[in-house]
Amino acid sequence: MDRVRVTAGSFVFGGRFETEAAPATVAKFRSLLPWRSKIIHVRWSGEGCWIPLGSLDLGLGLENHTSYPAPGHILLYPGGISETELILAYGGVRFASKVGQLAGNHFITLTDGLENLASFGKTVLWQGAQDILFEAAP
Repeated sequence: MDRVRVTAGSFVFGGRFETEAAPATVAKFRSLLPWRSKIIHVRWSGEGCWIPLGSLDLGLGLENHTSYPAPGHILLYPGGISETELILAYGGVRFASKVGQLAGNHFITLTDGLENLASFGKTVLWQGAQDILFEAAP
């Protein structure tokens, strides 16, 4: 189960879990699958979309963390100085919040459907929140 499918609005992306680099984050997230939510455009981070999770405590620390995800990277910020959240980069991102720069755990890399990633981001920007589903892929 190293593969993940992300259905976001009308877009479908395939990807891989970064199991070796972020084992605790991947294990925790896998235990939540299938996982449905809404995704909105970021406020401070650039070309990205995020899922705010408020005070949700997943019992995770930082691993494989970065402030500069590449397009197609999905990070989980486990909480601390800002709320728990997921961020999906579709372009240039410097991960931040109202309290300043953050670093999140890079735990998923999208590998399929990347040609539609910028279109997805612009859909979220101009049309608002989209449904999102994360599920294990064969």
